[in-house]
Amino acid sequence: MPKFPEPPERAALEALGPEIREWPRAAPLGRIFMRGSAHPVEWNSFRHWGPTDARFDHHLPGPDGGGAEQARGVLYAAGPGGAGALATCVAEVFQAKRIINRSHGAPWFCVFATARPLRLLDLTGRWPTRAGASAAIATGARGRARRWSAAVYEAYPMIEGVIYRSSMAGDAEAVALYERGASALPERPQFHRALEDPALQRPLLDAAAAINYGLL
Repeated sequence: MPKFPEPPERAALEALGPEIREWPRAAPLGRIFMRGSAHPVEWNSFRHWGPTDARFDHHLPGPDGGGAEQARGVLYAAGPGGAGALATCVAEVFQAKRIINRSHGAPWFCVFATARPLRLLDLTGRWPTRAGASAAIATGARGRARRWSAAVYEAYPMIEGVIYRSSMAGDAEAVALYERGASALPERPQFHRALEDPALQRPLLDAAAAINYGLL
C-alpha cells in the first residue's frame, strides 16, 4: 500500500521546505458551486465553515471536534487539463452518486482567469515523497489529507493553496485555494452559467460520457 502517514511535525516541514508551483496570471480555473443549497454561495465564495469531508480542508476543528466558522477558508477549482475543467468538476462534485444533477441545489459552473500568479504547494511531483508520504495524499484517507493540508498551511505561510491530481478525473490537476489567495480572483468570471443552461447541454453530455456518469 502506498505510504501515507500522519504529517510530520511543523519543524520537520519547515526544514524540508515547500516545492512551489506558480499558477500563472490569467491562467483559467473552473469550479462548480451551489447557488440554491442550504448554504448558497457565489462563484468567488470561499467556504469558511470546516473542516468538512473535502480532501484538503485546512480548517481547525471546532470545540466539539466538528466543523466551525473561522477565518480559514477554501475554494476548490479545476485546471483545464485531462477531459477539461468541467469534467473534473462534475467528477468531483457528483462522485457520491455518479449522476450529474443539473437542478438539485442550483449548481452553476464558472471559469475565471487569475488576476495574478498563485503560489501553490505542488503535490503532483516529488514533494510528497520527500515529506515522507506518497501520491496517496490525493487518493488516501481524507481525514489524514486534511491534517496534511492544515500542517503545510501552518508551516508554509507563503503558499496560497495546494495543487494535486484529482483521483476522480484521470489525474487531471485540481487546486485547493486557501483564503490567502483570495486577491488572485478577478472581479468577474469569464464564463458563468447554471448547469441547466442550454449552453452547457453538449459540454455536460461530453463530460458525462468521458467519466461514465449519468446526467439528469
